[in-house]
Amino acid sequence: MSASTPSLFDSYRLGEMMLPNRIVMAPLTRNRAAPGFVPSDLAPDYYAQRASAGLLITEASQISQQGQGYQDTPGIYTDAQVAGWRKVTDAVHAKGGRIVIQLWHVGRVSHTALQPGGAAPVAPSALQAATKTFVNNTFTDTSMPRALEIGEIAGIVADYRRAAANAITAGFDGVEVHAANGYLIDQFLKDGANQRTDAYGGSIANRSRFLLEVMDAVIAEIGAARTGVRLSPVSPANGISDSDPQALFNVVIEELDKRHPLYVHVVEGATGGPRDVAPDFSFEALRQRFAGPWMVNNGYDLDLATRVVAEGKADLVAFGRPFISNPDLVERLRRNAPLNELDRDTLYGGGAKGYTDYPALDPVA
Repeated sequence: MSASTPSLFDSYRLGEMMLPNRIVMAPLTRNRAAPGFVPSDLAPDYYAQRASAGLLITEASQISQQGQGYQDTPGIYTDAQVAGWRKVTDAVHAKGGRIVIQLWHVGRVSHTALQPGGAAPVAPSALQAATKTFVNNTFTDTSMPRALEIGEIAGIVADYRRAAANAITAGFDGVEVHAANGYLIDQFLKDGANQRTDAYGGSIANRSRFLLEVMDAVIAEIGAARTGVRLSPVSPANGISDSDPQALFNVVIEELDKRHPLYVHVVEGATGGPRDVAPDFSFEALRQRFAGPWMVNNGYDLDLATRVVAEGKADLVAFGRPFISNPDLVERLRRNAPLNELDRDTLYGGGAKGYTDYPALDPVA
């Protein structure tokens, strides 16, 4: 490999941060928040153990109680939650790491048991998500949502802005706006979930409006250099679909490019599943429309990650579940060492087991 060929293990400047490598820990829901949806006392250790990643992206964290869709997920909307996250960022920074928080509103992927006053979840349109959520320690069908009134949307945009401000107060290096995987922003983007006939529905420009308003609000609050965004153009996650994702996301990327976000984080294929669910979709066409840092995700191993970085098809590669069972994933990839086996029974909920107790490699003598 020539000196000019980028490597997965090269340092990389991302906004105001110098990353020691191009390996990113993807956001991973673990359902271990303490009462009040505060990060648990184990969370600082969990994230600090993984601080050798070029960048850590936290588990998705709701911007309001209305934005919650699963039990025991952390928030970033109360003073106690901010204080809990400050312990996490302090622990990561003490290890020399860099960390951003993923800002989340699930929209219709929720249950009345989690909503303020037992209300219906909200969505662009009153269409139930064909998926399940995790409530009372079991997976159950989502509740029927109600369509948001147009006058309510600005309040949710303001919730994102407040959450971004809270993230900086909590010591984060930035935020990632979660616009993927069938959650609220993705529901507005995709016509399988958005049947509105007002300024937020119909045309691609209208369906993109909510995402762009959120991005503009967050950027106005904390700056473009601290604002990333995650997209999943073709993933069917949480029952989402669109009739023409290429046309939609070509426009979305062009609009995002004008705003110069910290990065665009793209889930290629079905989230956590096959990469080839939409073989005619061109991720390269998206890449060509964006001048900034490009992060890829989904099903990457060492060989594929090495190749896409060397070929300039991505600047950063996010790994998900391998980071759960391998706190020292960067070093394991560097040595091409075996990976710990994932304990699937401890993915969601619980305590230290399957969370902070996975072993690291022995140090090199």
